[in-house]
Formats: sequence, C-alpha cells, structure tokens
Amino acid sequence: MAQTKYGDDFRLGEVFETGAVTVTETHVVNWAGLTGDFYPLHMDKEYAAKTRFGERLAHGPMIFALAVGLVGLSGVGADSVIAWLGVDDMRMHRPVLIGDTIRVRVEVKEQTRTKDPQRGVQVWLYTVLNQRGETVMSFDYKMMFHMRG
Repeated sequence: MAQTKYGDDFRLGEVFETGAVTVTETHVVNWAGLTGDFYPLHMDKEYAAKTRFGERLAHGPMIFALAVGLVGLSGVGADSVIAWLGVDDMRMHRPVLIGDTIRVRVEVKEQTRTKDPQRGVQVWLYTVLNQRGETVMSFDYKMMFHMRG
C-alpha cells in the first residue's frame, strides 16, 4: 500500500483542531474499572461534594487518553506516524467535570530530521479545551514520522 501522508506535509506552527466529545458517567466508570483507579474524588459523589470542586472530576489520565483518541480520530496524521516516542510537560490546568465537552487544538511545535532521511521526529503541542474554550490540559506529544527522504 502506498504511503499517503508524510511528516514533510506538516509545517512548523501549523495548527488544527479536533472534533469534540462530552465526558460522561460511562467514561468515568469504565476508566475506573479498566485502571483500578477508584479514588473517591472520581467515584464517590458524597465525598466529592465536600471537596473544593463540589462534584466528581474526570480522571486526568483519561483526559490524556481521550485527547490522543480525538487527534487519532481526526485523521490528520493519516499513515504518516511510525511510532509514539513519549510525552513531556503534561499539565492539568483545570478540572474536567462529568458533562464537560473537550476538544484538542494541536500545534506543530518542533521538527527534527534524523540520520535516516526517511524518518523525522516532531513534537506536537496538544492543548485540551473545554466547552468554554478554557485550557484544561496541555502536553508535548513526540512522534517519529515517515519522511519523503
């Protein structure tokens, strides 16, 4: 099958946005069951009501996973990515509540050639926004790409 997209197709500073997803009770319950993270701030309505947040929060790692999924679903990378290399500078800026709707704004932040002219490394800044346009999470997502060489 012929390659359809390459790392060369992304310009430094280019920005794109994903579709959105509303974080539901089902997301939170399934995430807790999958990961074993039943911390009361996520799972206990009465406990959470007594915290400074006043209600349950979505798990931070789940928001990361949803952000990665939203970018994947957008199709922007197509078949250009070879591998995920890691994440840096992850920050949770605001809580995400059950019922919040999130989307991701992605900016091509860094581009580096490797010794192999058919491979390159890029860092994309993921900024996760809620329905009010507030930043709830941000992180640098590092990937290796196919390059035209």
